[in-house]
Amino acid sequence: MSKQKLELVVLGQDDGAAGCCPTPLLTAPLDEDQAADLAKVFKALGDPVRLRLLSMIASRAGGEVCVCDLTPAFELSQPTISHHLKLLREAGLIASERRGTWVYYRLLPETTDRLAAVLTRRAGALS
Repeated sequence: MSKQKLELVVLGQDDGAAGCCPTPLLTAPLDEDQAADLAKVFKALGDPVRLRLLSMIASRAGGEVCVCDLTPAFELSQPTISHHLKLLREAGLIASERRGTWVYYRLLPETTDRLAAVLTRRAGALS
């Protein structure tokens, strides 16, 4: 047995396909600004009400929903729902547009796409 083969056996890399370190999830680590931006988004999503609001907006046919259709789904006051929507908007997850009395909300897919890119495992990663 050659010395090189012996070293591979010791490290547990006998076939070359399954190394001691799995393929990384990301191609590069986040820099400080990217991490700070994403932390705001994750914080906004860290509340069950906001997560439900976002899912209701994202799943709505036509891509937008009136606040008048969101509020009845919760046992919360309209100002509380508006506060949660404001936090989602400040995190860059949704946009709003006032039309007369009502405010309409729509998903900003570039932010959710960015989250998906961070959370999506590359093929062969950590398998």
